[in-house]
Amino acid sequence: MTSSLITGTGSYIPEIKKENKKFLENRFLNSDGTEIPSDNAIIIEKFKAITGIEERRYAASKYNTSDLGFFAAQKAIEDAAINPEELDYIILAHNFGDIKSTAIQSDLLPSLATRVKYRLGIENPNCVAYDILFGCPGWIEGVIQAQAFIKAGIANKVLVIGAETLSRVVDKYDRDSMIYSDGAGACIVEKNEGQDSGILSHATQTFAKDEAYHLFFGKSFETQQDPDVRYIKMHGRKIYEFALNNVPAAMKSALDKSGIPIEEVKKIFIHQANEKMDEAIIKRFYRLYKTSVPDGVMPMSIHKLGNSSVATVPTLLDLVLKGTIENQSLYRGDVIILASVGAGMNINAVVYRY
Repeated sequence: MTSSLITGTGSYIPEIKKENKKFLENRFLNSDGTEIPSDNAIIIEKFKAITGIEERRYAASKYNTSDLGFFAAQKAIEDAAINPEELDYIILAHNFGDIKSTAIQSDLLPSLATRVKYRLGIENPNCVAYDILFGCPGWIEGVIQAQAFIKAGIANKVLVIGAETLSRVVDKYDRDSMIYSDGAGACIVEKNEGQDSGILSHATQTFAKDEAYHLFFGKSFETQQDPDVRYIKMHGRKIYEFALNNVPAAMKSALDKSGIPIEEVKKIFIHQANEKMDEAIIKRFYRLYKTSVPDGVMPMSIHKLGNSSVATVPTLLDLVLKGTIENQSLYRGDVIILASVGAGMNINAVVYRY
């Protein structure tokens, strides 16, 4: 039986830390440009209570998204002990391209995946490099595509990267700007014969009828700013309700396809968007099976790393595999779920056995 195995992981966590206290001097506004009638200390305290975020990481000004992706890719290739010339595909998930710290335009030509291939020095023209724009679930979707290529017999080794520099697209007048961060994570997916490890099942959905613009590009909340310069914006309450109503069912769909009982799931690596939201999603997921949430089933990195979009799940997986998150580990035979939700609105989940 052919399966798709993650043989190596890597992540890049930027060195620049920005703690919550560094937002105390910000001028936060409502969406209509009016002042928020609360002290920043109270705004930040409420923010931390909901999201769990204490600090986040920002990329150095000399680095762009593709640079972060390259750093993570190097580590994944080294971890898998493969020759990069043997890669059949490089799939890079992001949402905003390369944005220089001094620029307002996104640079997508050539693709970020091509830039990583160039940085890796890969000469093989049969190594196909392309980007995927799929919101925060982009990296997981790249893993699903890698498995599809392997099952179709057109790939043996695939590099999947999730990289983002959200600090370059935030509106400093919007309190939601405190959520976002920068980072990159990557993995090598390889063809595997004769083992029961690897991807067991998956599910993906796109909700666009009423949900397409829950996350969008919009003008600054400061009305004196150039209205043609756009920033990442979101309808937070709508996203929260959407996620709680739809993500648990998608996870259940993936798990049911695998035939694995809920009791065998050891870890759930969920997109680090909001601590309270993630906890509520997991509770609803287990409620679908009429059981309680096991202790320690959901590793978290959001407290120190914030929300780096496509990079959260691969980074979290890498940190657990490398033993750098306290009281979290994985062993051969463990069944895990990778799950995400984001702009689109897109949802996906993968059931995987180590």
